[in-house]
Amino acid sequence: MCGRDDAPGFGSDPGSDAPTAPRVARAWRGDGILVGSKTRRGGTVGPLTGVKVIELAGIGPGPFAGTLLSDMGADVVRVERADQVGRSERPSGFVFDARGRRSVGVDLKHPDGVETVLRLVEQSDALIEGFRPGVTERLGLGPDVCAARNGRLVYGRMTGWGQEGPLADAAGHDINYISIAGALFHFGRKDQPPVFPLNMMGDYGGGGMFLAFGVVCALWEARASGRGQVVDAAMIDGAAYLMGPIWGLRGMGLLTEERGTNLLDSGAPFYDVYETADGGYVSLGSIEPQFFAELLRRVGLEPDDVGAQMDRAGWPAMRERFTALFRTKTRDEWVALLEGTDVCFAPVLPMSEAVAHPHVTARGTIVQHDGMDQPRPAPRFSRTDAEIQGAAPYPGRDTDAVLADFGFSAAEIASLAAARVVSQAD
Repeated sequence: MCGRDDAPGFGSDPGSDAPTAPRVARAWRGDGILVGSKTRRGGTVGPLTGVKVIELAGIGPGPFAGTLLSDMGADVVRVERADQVGRSERPSGFVFDARGRRSVGVDLKHPDGVETVLRLVEQSDALIEGFRPGVTERLGLGPDVCAARNGRLVYGRMTGWGQEGPLADAAGHDINYISIAGALFHFGRKDQPPVFPLNMMGDYGGGGMFLAFGVVCALWEARASGRGQVVDAAMIDGAAYLMGPIWGLRGMGLLTEERGTNLLDSGAPFYDVYETADGGYVSLGSIEPQFFAELLRRVGLEPDDVGAQMDRAGWPAMRERFTALFRTKTRDEWVALLEGTDVCFAPVLPMSEAVAHPHVTARGTIVQHDGMDQPRPAPRFSRTDAEIQGAAPYPGRDTDAVLADFGFSAAEIASLAAARVVSQAD
């Protein structure tokens, strides 16, 4: 996610006054397929049922946090720029990062648009935003203004560098945040450049997940104190936190900064990925002695063939032996021999194959929703299980209905629409 300094803007014709379609609820069948069950406004299942969240539309980790909260049952209202209403595509094109919301179109550069959002804030539990520091303050929607309207409001802020510090106002993306956090350097093989893990570690693991976690923690605290607070979620902080165990290894002298020479960074030949005879790949995680012994037994090797497991001096020779070994069979032949055993083995699957893996299908981990494969909400709960709350909305799909739910009269909604302060999608 780039640290954005653009603010939601003005400009769209008012849409239809017709009521919008109700949100479509989903239920899980035993085979993990989603089926329609009932309609509703906001979640009626999940541990966050009854929680109201205002999301100022952005990109990347902020919307990801909104999805996490929505999947857990929160009623998330996404405030879109008015000039996005009526466009054919959905927000940012990211169906997952916008699913389960209601969407309103509001011109936040108009004083009445700001006042409209503040009225939503008055009845909400949390607000999340992902702009650069100071942007929402300039809009008139900063934490102090919102707190004056609702003292219990949790105000979640998502940035790359944080709300303060020398780089706070600089643009950046996931790759930059994890670089300075001391994470990216350690991903990769020996004598090779660092390899970035998509944008999983900064945007989503270190960003959106920590924002959602922080918001829920602050909501819990507000139950006792009656007071809201600001949650400063920074991807640089989250990425560093995710590296906590690795910092621990470093502190104990068990980690060298020579990339690709350590236990978990491709240095150990028994914790690595190997190519098979058909060009596929398999993964090994045989760290514990009993799992390593099981690996040798099942592939027909003796301990003397590869040397002592933890003798780092012997790791290059062990790797050569494993590399040659795994090229003697196809990926599926290795699966037939090793999957489901205590070797700690798995084939390396692209998404197109992962969706059909028996374990994935048995658990319903990936489901068909909104016309495409999507991950099912996680984690799972025994009594208040989470579910996808609906499809990603087109910008402004729910403007009239949301405003009515939050106490705006029909005359007020019509007046705001006539002034192009709010926009309802057709």
